[in-house]
Amino acid sequence: MVTVAHICRHHPLCLQTGDPRAATRVYPEFIPSLVSDLPRDPEMKPAVEELMPRLLPVEPRGEDDEDEDYSLMEPPRNPREYLRHVQREASLCPEVVVAQIDPKKLKKNQSVNVSLTGCQAAPQGFSPSLRWQQQQVSNFSEVRQSVAKHRQHWRAQFLDDNVVMPKPDDEDGWKRFCLGENVNLDISPSEGDTVSPGLDYVKMGFPPFLSIISKLSQSTISAVLEYLISWFEERDFVPQLGRWLYALLACLEKPLLPEAHSLIRQLARRCSAVRADLEDKDDERLSALNLMICIVARYFEQNDLADKE
Repeated sequence: MVTVAHICRHHPLCLQTGDPRAATRVYPEFIPSLVSDLPRDPEMKPAVEELMPRLLPVEPRGEDDEDEDYSLMEPPRNPREYLRHVQREASLCPEVVVAQIDPKKLKKNQSVNVSLTGCQAAPQGFSPSLRWQQQQVSNFSEVRQSVAKHRQHWRAQFLDDNVVMPKPDDEDGWKRFCLGENVNLDISPSEGDTVSPGLDYVKMGFPPFLSIISKLSQSTISAVLEYLISWFEERDFVPQLGRWLYALLACLEKPLLPEAHSLIRQLARRCSAVRADLEDKDDERLSALNLMICIVARYFEQNDLADKE
């Protein structure tokens, strides 16, 4: 015994009727065979029937049919009306459909800054030893374990009144929060700021305290990473940036999402580009840049970016 549900359960009309009985009622007398050579329905396009052979016997509509003017918007009352719906729906479909594509939208969403190159080679004597890299990976792993262990405790702690965390989508707010107004706006600290007995975190940036980073979700961590790396692409490396990058990487959970993979690789490439321009081995930025490259390449297993001895 064959049911209509066996044949047409995937057709859109089955979902539109809202009447499950219309799709599950059994009509054994209606389906004597699965193949029939009845005359063609005048509403069906000849080309369609030539490509798709008839599987169910559906008689052409006669002049005395009561359902002559039935509406496609009404649910079918029996299997015959359902198949009429299918025929009528097929006859109304155009033979050729052309998608209207807006090139401007495609151009807007196109990734035009994707780089497939690896890190730039370090100048002679500027790259770290393999032993140093292994030690940094070990230290970083311990930091991640410690952060994960105490995250619940610090997440429950209240922040000071002067700590107002930006919303996740506030890019400029996070840049000011992490780097401070002075660094974000390229403002040199004045003499009055230097001798101030207290720290003005609004101007200098908030350090990545555990009480702060423990409250960040993974999506916010990825967003802040993207904001800071974007800032770093156009500016030089500063200590505030290094502290926050290290803290965010320590909170980034594995396995990484594809977006996070792309971000950390972008970070390593940018660090290698800045390192390639250094002229002095005693530059205070060198160790921090090597550390960022090491964490991305060795800990997060982006081995093609790693420094080789």
